[in-house]
Amino acid sequence: DAGEFVGSVTRTQPHWGALTLGGATGHDNAVIPETEAFFQLDHGFKISEEKPIRGVELTYGQHWYWYSVARILTVNETALFYLPHDWTWSIELIEARSHFSFTNADWKPAGVTRLGFPLDHWSQRELSGNVFYAVGTEDFAQVDQIGSFASQTYGGGLHFRFTPRQDIAGFAAFQQRTQDRAQTSFGISYGIRF
Repeated sequence: DAGEFVGSVTRTQPHWGALTLGGATGHDNAVIPETEAFFQLDHGFKISEEKPIRGVELTYGQHWYWYSVARILTVNETALFYLPHDWTWSIELIEARSHFSFTNADWKPAGVTRLGFPLDHWSQRELSGNVFYAVGTEDFAQVDQIGSFASQTYGGGLHFRFTPRQDIAGFAAFQQRTQDRAQTSFGISYGIRF
């Protein structure tokens, strides 16, 4: 879209962690927010190289979305545990507040847990995988109608870093929803780091 702006700034300090601020604006196409703003605080703690939990990273963030007929706020808290042999385990809680122009505001909870593990390593190349499970509820709106559903999602993915600055990742997920509905998702991404 012409006229769209997306931006973010991250500030890190050796003992304080990271602070990320950002925002975006664009044309309203009913499914794209007119304006967004977000922030995220991140701090890690090293525990010990000999213990089962080597370190913990805590993240807190808020994200505001302004649509023409809705206002959404998401609040998320994440704990990432660093385990022996480069395994990781994360737990994320998400609270979403939705307010449509013709309804009262409503809070919906969700959560996801993910287990990451290395698969192989060759020189600078690394192959890793993950499995995840998520549960939650969601509100959505159509013209003068509000709907909602609850879901459970199972999935996994692979990540291949073939140079220190380039990688490719893919995932697959199956979501079982209320009212006997289901959704299968696949995705792939290519990353370049500068």
